[in-house]
Amino acid sequence: MTLDEFTRDVLSKQALAERLDGFKGMLLAPGEAGFDDAAAIWNGTVKARPGLIAQCTGAGDVATVVRAVAHGDIRLSVKGGGHNVAGTAVCDGGLMLDLSPMNDVAVDPDGAIVRAGGGATWGAVDAAAQAHGLAMPGGLVSKTGIGGLTLGGGYGWLRRKHGLSCDALISAEIVTAEGEIRTASAEQNADLFWAIRGGGGNFGVVTRFDYRLFPLDPEVFFSFVVYPLEEGRQVLRGWRDFCANAADEMTSLALCGTVPEDEAFEQSTHGRHFAALATMYAGPPEEGERALSPLRQLGTPLADFSGPAPYIEVQQHFDEDYPDGMRYYWTSLYLPECPDGAIDTLLELSRERPSALTTVEFWQLGGAMARVDADATAFGARDAPWMLAVESNWEDPAADARNTAWTREARARMAAYSTGEGYRNFDPEPGHGPEAGGAQIQRLREVKRRYDPANLFRHNHNITPAQG
Repeated sequence: MTLDEFTRDVLSKQALAERLDGFKGMLLAPGEAGFDDAAAIWNGTVKARPGLIAQCTGAGDVATVVRAVAHGDIRLSVKGGGHNVAGTAVCDGGLMLDLSPMNDVAVDPDGAIVRAGGGATWGAVDAAAQAHGLAMPGGLVSKTGIGGLTLGGGYGWLRRKHGLSCDALISAEIVTAEGEIRTASAEQNADLFWAIRGGGGNFGVVTRFDYRLFPLDPEVFFSFVVYPLEEGRQVLRGWRDFCANAADEMTSLALCGTVPEDEAFEQSTHGRHFAALATMYAGPPEEGERALSPLRQLGTPLADFSGPAPYIEVQQHFDEDYPDGMRYYWTSLYLPECPDGAIDTLLELSRERPSALTTVEFWQLGGAMARVDADATAFGARDAPWMLAVESNWEDPAADARNTAWTREARARMAAYSTGEGYRNFDPEPGHGPEAGGAQIQRLREVKRRYDPANLFRHNHNITPAQG
């Protein structure tokens, strides 16, 4: 079979299998057992369905598939955790590389390093590391895949104490567009190592991540205080002022939403609009209780769930709010300041939310993540102390247009308070968001040209190769 014939017939399972000498994984076609589960991703608004899925067992399998399709006009996507808002893990009618079988996690407690496969989730990394009294800055939802979060930066509860997820990365195994297996680190392929820390999945398929771990006792102090939205102005202003002098151990976000019909809340509060403060203290719980006490006294709480808690449970605190298959459309903006006007606009947006499941949030940034030079990684500038996040979540497909339009409007209304840029991992539309810090885009394009000149890895927040 010629390359042209293969390209036309690439999504024939038999045709691809004939080109995969030594492939140890599984090829799944529509209608076969396991295909629907493998094709499913977290965001229910994504309608795309792959034409074929290659479930890989390791870097060798990934390299074999990439070599087989590298020089054809192939639509290729990569699924790690499948948890990103944009849904780039699947391309309609194309070939999906499914890394979910590559979910092994191993900890070297003496070296304080964790090695994880490209299909692992943060829950698995947290559990393995905490068994040794260690942790690394991961995400806020345990089912999130390590791959997408790290490649896009990675915000978690340890961002102010230990930086972003990509800051903890010390080495990666990556399959490039020619099907070569490379190591990216400060010593090997340093340009590629720079690019994958914030530049997304543009430069290859990362099949293994090696992270630096940090000491963290299994129990921390987690403060979660829910105030009525009527007190939102004084609560958010007080929170903002308190955050200005906070220690690195404290990482917080303020979120406005609707009290769910959950037995954890008094029935009389169900359906009420709230302004809540969620804060973790990465230190001794008794210190955290004292340090965070002012955040629990900014008004008259509807509920106060604060107390010592296992770090692993804190990492899972928001899991139930983001179930698989629900509909998601998010956006974000970085704020150089958090003036009263921005707070008032956030409160207005909260009252106008078209879905009770939606939240509008301010994230406290700064600390360790802000002390990394903007040029050190492809994540770009880190000097904004605040981030706005509009997380539109809903269940009814008939409400898609209304919720997406409202999200865009919310972003537009907050733009005057922002730097104009946002967080890549919260951008719902590939190609419509900031390209990892505009000042660094040419450097990223040069790295792209070196490792993926034909733009094989383009089903993402794409960075086009430099010309010449």
